[in-house]
Amino acid sequence: MATAAAAKKVQDFVFEWEGKDRNGKPVRGEMRAGGEAMVSASLRRQGVLVTKVKKRRLSGGKKITQKDIAVFTRQLATMMRAGVPLLQAFDIVGRGASNPRLTRLLNDIRSDVETGTSLSAAFRKHPLHFDALYCNLVEAGEAGGILETLLDRLAQYQEKTLEIKRKIKSALIYPVAVLVVAFVVVAIIMIFVIPAFKDIFTSFGADLPAPTLLVIAMSEFFGPLVHKAAVARWTRTLATMFSAGVPLVEALDSVGGASGNAVFLEATEKIQKDVATGSSLTMSMQQTGVFPTMVLQMCAIGEESGSIDHMLNKAAEFYEAEVDEAVKGLSSLMEPIIIVVLGTLIGGIVVAMYLPIFKLGQVV
Repeated sequence: MATAAAAKKVQDFVFEWEGKDRNGKPVRGEMRAGGEAMVSASLRRQGVLVTKVKKRRLSGGKKITQKDIAVFTRQLATMMRAGVPLLQAFDIVGRGASNPRLTRLLNDIRSDVETGTSLSAAFRKHPLHFDALYCNLVEAGEAGGILETLLDRLAQYQEKTLEIKRKIKSALIYPVAVLVVAFVVVAIIMIFVIPAFKDIFTSFGADLPAPTLLVIAMSEFFGPLVHKAAVARWTRTLATMFSAGVPLVEALDSVGGASGNAVFLEATEKIQKDVATGSSLTMSMQQTGVFPTMVLQMCAIGEESGSIDHMLNKAAEFYEAEVDEAVKGLSSLMEPIIIVVLGTLIGGIVVAMYLPIFKLGQVV
């Protein structure tokens, strides 16, 4: 209990700090840590002369979600397209946020930008909310003078990613709920009912019913869905990075993690090494063995025509549509399968419980 309480305490606090860097320039920021001494030690290792450390409790407001960041990105992109200055846009979004934690986050970023920090550098101070892909695209937008365009693309990318996750979660709510209920029912039977018949089962040499393999077979339905979703995220992310003018090798740094799949992360690392030594993107992707033939063909066409971003976007659209169809099919298919599996499992256990009693009657 004490350990859990201590862990929660550390999680609920952040430390605001101020100091000077190696050049004597004032710097400030925030850090999660177990105490002020840890903050000071970490900053000293970074070459920062600490002048002030203050603990601040993150009370009030719920956790900042990916949806909060997506909404913020869309609002910021819209206002910048409308000609609203960056700092004023942060003020408007911050005041309109319903989550106090998001308001504090935006105010901190605004303060950094106001003191001369670039927007991408200000975002990088908060890696829990802004990943490498986000920061790299913002940095590319600042360098190319097309920040509002890349913010719009970021918003589109985040909205599509959230939509795919929402559809997958909605398709899994029903089967997961039914499986939980089935597990509870089976656990109650196994823990409280079966032991009451233990002596009878033993005296007749009867075996307990074996777990049905049908439940395991159901997992095979999820393999293609997960793979298609990963392909869609991978191609969409790389297309977005290409559109922003990010070099291929640098773009691949963010692509693997954005796929949300360990297999694709490992494959992306291999692709990055091959591309860095002069191999073509298509050949490197093909050697990993994880990409569908259609994606490889479209990527090859894109390399030949100089429109990789366009072709990858088309591939992403195709596989996003495939995921949508798979989710719909899975939703309609899971209900009858779950009912059959649940009925078979419970019915099998009941029959296995009472069959020895029937045999006992025949013996007597």
